[in-house]
Amino acid sequence: MSTVVEELASGGVRLAVPLLLASSGELLSERAGVLNLSVEGMMLTGAFAGAAGALASGSAGVGVLAALAAGLLFAALQALLSVVLRADQIVTGITANALALGATTYGSRVLFGDGAADSVPGFDPVAVPVLHRVPVLGPALFEQTVLGYAAFAVAAALALGFSRRTGWGLAVDAIGEDSTTADRCGLPVRAVRFAAVLLTGAVSGLAGAQLALSEVHAFSDDLTGGIGYLAVVAVIAGRWRAWPTILACLFFGVAQSLQFAAPALGLHLSAPLLTTLPYVVALLAVSGLVGRSRAPSGLTTPFLRGN
Repeated sequence: MSTVVEELASGGVRLAVPLLLASSGELLSERAGVLNLSVEGMMLTGAFAGAAGALASGSAGVGVLAALAAGLLFAALQALLSVVLRADQIVTGITANALALGATTYGSRVLFGDGAADSVPGFDPVAVPVLHRVPVLGPALFEQTVLGYAAFAVAAALALGFSRRTGWGLAVDAIGEDSTTADRCGLPVRAVRFAAVLLTGAVSGLAGAQLALSEVHAFSDDLTGGIGYLAVVAVIAGRWRAWPTILACLFFGVAQSLQFAAPALGLHLSAPLLTTLPYVVALLAVSGLVGRSRAPSGLTTPFLRGN
């Protein structure tokens, strides 16, 4: 039984890592007032670019750089549409995801049509001495790949650097709550929002690289499988706060891992039920049944000086 529990914890953390990265960026973007439904597309593009870069160069490190560049380029397009041109954020996000799915599917046929996608160079787990022997949590937390450890560091840095106790965090919150008043106070609204979307793209590209280069060492059509949308759900379930969002990601990761570990634990739960569980939690979070929750007042509202 202890072995099963360790596998459940390890699987949960492993599945939560890309979700943790993507939701950290999405949280920052939404606090600044920009809803990034295109996180799914950013992750998928990052995964494809990471796999292509690693395969072409023979280096997983080059693949990570390619994934970051792809995520940034994708985010720049999203920021141009939603921040500069003030297009509808929901429509542009869904459209961008459809574009990413089509482009990566076509690219996969062209570049990986001969099965090369199944032999992409990647990262292997690196155990931290002593700590990886701690029961249950040791293998889950301290037998990650280098990219996995980097993901933990990035998520923690974003949570601390943009907390509501720092000047950066207060500025982001002010812009997300009332961009007009923030502008009158001298805050660069468009620049902050543009930067928030770019940062979301960078961490989402890294999340895609984590999937392709650390988890499966391959690329396949629709590799992300909706994780980007689940990142948005995690932000809602975390009530737009950093540490609750991180906990929501871990919970969702364990819920997904439970699909595979349930039979060994003697639990007979349907896979569709476990798949919908994160979305049920998000509905409870926004309904107020598990505490008060309020999205940033300026979320999805474009900024126009003079309004």
